[in-house]
Amino acid sequence: MNPHPLKNRMDSLLESKPNLLKNLSKKELIEKALANHEAIVSESGALATWTSKESTGRSPKDTVIVSRPENNDTIDWDSPNNIPIDEETFEMVYGDALQLMKSKKQLFQTDRVIGADKHYSLPVRTITDHALTGLFTLNMFRPVHEKIDQSIFYDQDFYLLVLPYDKLNPQKYQGRLRKPEDGQTSNMIVAMDFERGLGVIVGSAYLGSVKKLMFTVMNYYLPRQGILPLHCSANEGKNGNTALLLGLSGTGKTTLSADPERALLGDDEHGWSHQGIANFENGCYAKMINIDPNKEPEIYDAVMHEKHYTRHGAIVENAMIYPDGTFDFNDERFTPNSRASYPLQYLHNIKKSSTAGHPQTILFLTADAYGVIPPVSKLNAEQAMLWFMMGYTSKLAGTETGITEPKITFSRFFGQPFMPSNPDTYAEMLGEKMEKYQTRVYLINTGWTGGPYGKGKRIDIVYTRKMVNAALSGVLENGHFRHDELFHLDIPLKCPDVPPEILLPRNTWNDKKAFDEQARMLAGKFSNAFDQAYGNKNIRMEVVSQCPGK
Repeated sequence: MNPHPLKNRMDSLLESKPNLLKNLSKKELIEKALANHEAIVSESGALATWTSKESTGRSPKDTVIVSRPENNDTIDWDSPNNIPIDEETFEMVYGDALQLMKSKKQLFQTDRVIGADKHYSLPVRTITDHALTGLFTLNMFRPVHEKIDQSIFYDQDFYLLVLPYDKLNPQKYQGRLRKPEDGQTSNMIVAMDFERGLGVIVGSAYLGSVKKLMFTVMNYYLPRQGILPLHCSANEGKNGNTALLLGLSGTGKTTLSADPERALLGDDEHGWSHQGIANFENGCYAKMINIDPNKEPEIYDAVMHEKHYTRHGAIVENAMIYPDGTFDFNDERFTPNSRASYPLQYLHNIKKSSTAGHPQTILFLTADAYGVIPPVSKLNAEQAMLWFMMGYTSKLAGTETGITEPKITFSRFFGQPFMPSNPDTYAEMLGEKMEKYQTRVYLINTGWTGGPYGKGKRIDIVYTRKMVNAALSGVLENGHFRHDELFHLDIPLKCPDVPPEILLPRNTWNDKKAFDEQARMLAGKFSNAFDQAYGNKNIRMEVVSQCPGK
């Protein structure tokens, strides 16, 4: 193996640092984080930390990818989240990061892997000056296993440099990095160089930046190995049948995947290879705002179970905490994006290997606030590819500042910021795997019925669970379906223990004319959004024709 010169520079720096602390244990990293005043101990023993205001979430406009001739045709540079920078700028940032690291009193190195499937685990070496970042990688990335030399990525280890509280010199990067509204060049960056196996984070203390950078890397690497990456949760029934749930925030993915009858593989990122499904992660990074211990007991207990702080290891980020160590998860004055990182093993019903066979069922979740999408519908391969590309849901009034009515949201592949490859790469792989492994796909609407948000009502979660169970068990397969010509969906006419009248959304509206107008409006939005995102992407006509409104 012949590392890139930038990796050699990193290795030389590390060799010269007598205060480099390699692969400390969880207990040691916790103690270092506390000694360095990076966190405090909460009532449960979990660590609590706060970031600066600009780091309460990801910084998508500062997240960039090195543009090279090798990736001109493999990355969708038209996607608003794929922001290019040139190699020279990246090398400047990397050099500045190395200079900053030279001045640090301590550096922490963790060596982990991404991916539970030993055939494609990606080795990742994280170097940081913050023990808490090192602890986060222990929670979220997996231990290096004894068969790492058998991984297809064994000789492609990824180096990630993380300096969460340093800043770049804006004057040095004028004309190279973005200019925010205040006119000053940005002083932070989250950068990826796929071809050289390098990542740099400077100025973003949001722990999720570390996780999402590495998963974006995997989402680029895996399709080139015939493996489909999916932003989804996965679980397995007692009879070994595997299910995947894809959905954006507010669609019920967390609630529906936490099924006491099914063991959880993971809740966020998975790969689908010829072997089956495998989780990328070692842990979870869950939203904590307004968490209800009665509705989400698994997540709550993972964070709030009592254990001595040196053995706990969960990290609560940007949640309100009082002097006695108690949290107020309903207080969102600092940010509504409070998070908790914890190992998967803190959940009660998991599959320890985080791997399973090919999925029998995939569920696409949407929360349609317009009240026109059926609560359950079956998708063939072309329909599934289309809805996978669109990643539709609607944000609701009150969930974000400035939103006073439902807002249509399209996020390609249910994870737009983290899916850098060309859209046909992911979509065609889904269609091929569906057909090869006889996987059925259903669209589940957890949104409104009987009218739009404000007039209708949310579909009863009891009915949604019945429809999910019917989809997972295969009982819907043998029934009769009605084809919706506008949305190109096949709607089952019966579902056990669900009133048949709610299966056809037009039946639930008193004003049928208003329903038809609303449906045409939403279908038109789909058509326009598809043309804007994919009009020049050479998508097969068999798939294009399945777009609502076409």
